[in-house]
Amino acid sequence: MSNATISSAAQPKAAGRFKKDHRVNWWLTAVVAVMSLTILVPLYFTVVTALKTPAEAGTFSLPSSWQWHNFADAWTQVNYPKAALNSAIITVVSVVLTLLTNTFVAYAVARNMDKRFFRFLYYFFLAMMFVPFTVIMLPIAKEMGALHLDNLVGLFLLYMILGVGSNLFIAIGFIRSIPESLEEAARIDGASTWGIFWKIIFPLMGPINATIAILTALWAWNDFLLPLIILTDRSAQTLPLAQYGFQNQFTSNYPMAFASYLMAMAPVLVVYVFAQKWVISGVMSGAVK
Repeated sequence: MSNATISSAAQPKAAGRFKKDHRVNWWLTAVVAVMSLTILVPLYFTVVTALKTPAEAGTFSLPSSWQWHNFADAWTQVNYPKAALNSAIITVVSVVLTLLTNTFVAYAVARNMDKRFFRFLYYFFLAMMFVPFTVIMLPIAKEMGALHLDNLVGLFLLYMILGVGSNLFIAIGFIRSIPESLEEAARIDGASTWGIFWKIIFPLMGPINATIAILTALWAWNDFLLPLIILTDRSAQTLPLAQYGFQNQFTSNYPMAFASYLMAMAPVLVVYVFAQKWVISGVMSGAVK
């Protein structure tokens, strides 16, 4: 039988497989569409409310006249530049400290899982993820006050420590997939444990580091509860805190409040849109052992 005959006979089967593999799952599509509406509908409501007058707020209809000045008024009332700068400082420092410490802890635990102490540390840190923050909220606030860490430094430390559990869960699987032969070769050449980590392991953890950085940044930027119970200096308040006071002061002006929420959401939303592939690839890499 000629090659042309074989090729022509194989084409219908291949075409059939192609159609079968690319069939649309309408049930899954419907579920995804409904779940998307749970995000898109509130987002639409927020945007149209931010552009209305106070008398028009509370409905899903488009505004009769677009009140763009609501954003300018919210910028002034919230003192957006100062609050955004505080949030940015907290976010950047927390991300840097988290990457410098949590990844090394993950490396130490991953390479010593055969030892009872490190296995205990691993499960202890994972257990932190299941403790509701409201249970430890007051003890943390009292401790930070007693240590005179009711300031930005205290927030940096808390974001670094409280994120250890989830960061270890993401990073350890990836680290254990790195061949130990790389480290053994470096030790033969005289490299120390610190040198091996910073020169070999840390660069290889690029996707994981990006994932940890993005998740920490989203948490620190959007967090309301930790700054509320820790910060005592009003000049250091973050954007969520500034909006909380703004909302109490202008409870009836929902358009201005919603405009301030959109401005606070915009920077981190832009970052996430461009960095979401790092989050997905990092989590998938962390799942490989």
